[in-house]
Amino acid sequence: MPKIVTLNRNTDFRRLYARGRSYTNPALVTYVLKNRAGICRIGITTSKKIGNAVERNRSKRLIKAAFYDIYDKIDGNYDIVFVARVRTRSLKSTDISKIMLSQLKLAGVIKDD
Repeated sequence: MPKIVTLNRNTDFRRLYARGRSYTNPALVTYVLKNRAGICRIGITTSKKIGNAVERNRSKRLIKAAFYDIYDKIDGNYDIVFVARVRTRSLKSTDISKIMLSQLKLAGVIKDD
């Protein structure tokens, strides 16, 4: 598995929320913004609406596993934040991967096959 660089500073998340483009689905919200870092970085957030700590961590793991599936298709340097919703916890990583792929294609992040 490739090493994924994660966003962990609050300023990075706030920058994406303010200036990034958002793509919504009942199970996942995606914010995308081009960066100058030379790499693709991701951040994952879950709120307490998702459930207790076990359910929030499971949602994060599902999103990360889904991102591993599509990581090699990303073309360019982007900062991406995935926000889990309540429906995320009831899905499988393959379902989330399909949602993620469609959102990233709309954003222009996925290279054409």
